[in-house]
Amino acid sequence: MHGEYKTPGGKLVAADLEVASGRLRSVVISGDFFLEPPEALEDIARSLEGAPAGSDEEELAARVRAALPEGTEMVGFSAEAVARAVRRALSR
Repeated sequence: MHGEYKTPGGKLVAADLEVASGRLRSVVISGDFFLEPPEALEDIARSLEGAPAGSDEEELAARVRAALPEGTEMVGFSAEAVARAVRRALSR
C-alpha cells in the first residue's frame, strides 16, 4: 500500500506498507523532507511496525513522537504528516 501527503510547506511524505493480521508491516517512510539525525527515519518506521491498521492519525503520530531520539529535528514535516501519509496508504 502506498500513501502520500504534501505538507503545507510543500514537502512530500510517503508511506509504503503492508497489513498482516490487522497490523502494519514492512513500513517504509520517505519523502523530500530533512531529518537530523538521518538515522531517526528508521526509528519512525520501527515505531509504526505492529500498529493496529485501524489506528487513527493521532495514535500514529503519538507513536512516531514517542520513538524519536531526544534532539531530533524534523524539517519540513512532522509526526502528524507521517501519520496522514500512513492513513492515506491504508485507505487505498
